[in-house]
Amino acid sequence: MKKKTINELKTWINEQERLSKEEIAMLQTDNRSGVQKLLLLYQRRIEKEVQEQKRLAKMYTYEREKLNMGYRLIAGIDEAGRGPLAGPVVAAAVILHPDQSIIGLNDSKKLSPEQREKLRKEIEQSAIAIGVGMVDASEIDRINILQATYQAMRLAIQACSPQPECLLVDAVHIPALEIEQTSLVKGDQLSQSIAAASIIAKTTRDQWMCEQAAEAYPKYCFDQHMGYGTPLHLELLKKYGPSPIHRYSFAPVRQYAQKGTPS
Repeated sequence: MKKKTINELKTWINEQERLSKEEIAMLQTDNRSGVQKLLLLYQRRIEKEVQEQKRLAKMYTYEREKLNMGYRLIAGIDEAGRGPLAGPVVAAAVILHPDQSIIGLNDSKKLSPEQREKLRKEIEQSAIAIGVGMVDASEIDRINILQATYQAMRLAIQACSPQPECLLVDAVHIPALEIEQTSLVKGDQLSQSIAAASIIAKTTRDQWMCEQAAEAYPKYCFDQHMGYGTPLHLELLKKYGPSPIHRYSFAPVRQYAQKGTPS
């Protein structure tokens, strides 16, 4: 039998999820340096996958506790957009399958936009339920950002079908809810469900700012800063004054409100 070339072996190894003990032994007996490099890369890949599975298993600790208590529909809750000077605050509720882990799932702030979008699609394909709630800038001004965040979270929970039996919430306790809830500080780093919710909330809000907001008010370049108080945004706010989707209850917006509200 003709011995495979290095490139042929590389293609073959990359196509395998796992090599058998016999296949690994066969590669180990091949004294070509290129083959040994391929074997080393394969072993590093497997070790990386093992570490990722361990990380994800640790991130399912709180969900597992709830499952052991008899709960089956466990939703992670998180928000995006509490800090920006413009646009809505968005919350998401996500119920994940207990027997499915999504590789790479993490706090949305630790991911690139491309990684978030990829994971969003995987979450949408595999989750039992996803709910999204959004509260606009005028309501934020009326009731304050904390109460608006709670309201967005309640709306996200209401949008879930089926409804969750208990909640894992990032950092806060949501008032006016009868569902069992557990608040976790830095929950988007501790819970797969909360991490998934953080990704859905962040990508939903970013999409809204890049499409609806940027199209309605192009001179504010909302697709570049998502409403956060960047130097560019502050410069444009100073130049044009606040738009109808700015948060007038936030100090930097109030500072320039005397310029009037653009139509």
